[in-house]
Amino acid sequence: MKESSDILNIKRGYLKEDFIFFHLKDKKQIDFEFHYHDFNKIIIFISGKVTYLIEGKAYELKPWDILFVSRNEVHKPFIDSTETYERIVIWINSKFLEKHNVQGNNLMTCFELASSQKCSLLRSSPELLLNIKQSMTQLEEAYRDTDFGNYVLKNALFLQILVYLNRLALKSENSSRNNDIKYDENIDAILSYINKNLSSELSLDKISEKFYMSKYYLMHKFKKYTGYTIYNYIMQKRIIMANNLIKSGRPITEACLECGFGDYSSFLKAFKKIFGTSPKVYYKTLKELE
Repeated sequence: MKESSDILNIKRGYLKEDFIFFHLKDKKQIDFEFHYHDFNKIIIFISGKVTYLIEGKAYELKPWDILFVSRNEVHKPFIDSTETYERIVIWINSKFLEKHNVQGNNLMTCFELASSQKCSLLRSSPELLLNIKQSMTQLEEAYRDTDFGNYVLKNALFLQILVYLNRLALKSENSSRNNDIKYDENIDAILSYINKNLSSELSLDKISEKFYMSKYYLMHKFKKYTGYTIYNYIMQKRIIMANNLIKSGRPITEACLECGFGDYSSFLKAFKKIFGTSPKVYYKTLKELE
């Protein structure tokens, strides 16, 4: 995989490949920072003691739980290093899936459902997961294969897995009330409000007044459930929104104003803090990586 950070100090993952498959197993202290990616990610939990925090919701995982982490969602695993942590992780280029969306079959449905239902967890019975387990084993073998047609075979197996996962996601009930999902309803509402109003004023005073909380209580609670201060979370989400607009062809100065930055200088400062370089250099590098 070639990441932007190989060339510059750009922190968000850039995925050029169609997908990347990892089967990881370790028993050590791993302390991840809260982060997000510019690609979608599937996590299939196999063993260990792990709680995964995604956009303010904490998922206490059980064997063969499946998590759909959409691009730009802030997330972090909390790992108990006394137990062996085994998982399958797949990084997915959404452009690859879009190329295979035929006859009304949207392979991004599982991610879209997770986002719309505000629940990243898919938990199903062992019987229903049997096809996925078998296909995962075949995909892992194909991923290491170097014989004739290996590229075609691994892509076909991966698409087969996506079909099975989408079928499960469409049939499963919304599990947001599952006892293994911990979150605060007020913080959940505040996160939704922030993400729907990035172009508007989002001062601490305005948010605390709207949700009838003291500023200090709100700051404490928000940090507890999201890992971010309110200010830093809003800055991250505004930069993500501006980044998507610029990639779609919007001029940088227009995008920064549309995303709630009062002026270009404040946008530039926030952008450099997150990506480690100026927008001009960053987008030039992305073009070179394509």
